[in-house]
Amino acid sequence: MRGVMQKTALLVDYLNELQQIMQQHQLWQQQPPAESAFASQQPFAVDTMEATEWLQWIFIPRMLALIEAEAPLPTAIAITPYLEEALKEHPHLPRLLVPIQKIEVLLTNG
Repeated sequence: MRGVMQKTALLVDYLNELQQIMQQHQLWQQQPPAESAFASQQPFAVDTMEATEWLQWIFIPRMLALIEAEAPLPTAIAITPYLEEALKEHPHLPRLLVPIQKIEVLLTNG
């Protein structure tokens, strides 16, 4: 049980780190996208949201909801390739990838 608790605590830390980086670089929005944007059936809601919107409004809240519900966490995720493509021109991409890659390693190898 201790391993699960440590993993959960680390995941919360990494999600908080991601949020802080997004806020530091003015990528954190005050208002959510239109409600219809959340109905996307596409991976990463690519047809209705920017990558940073998806991180803020879908990824982080869903991960926190899983933790709160003590539900099983994903055992393998690959967000980095999407972000590398979607944000390839973005100056803060390297900073955003740091906590994302920590999350990927934690969930895949955790």
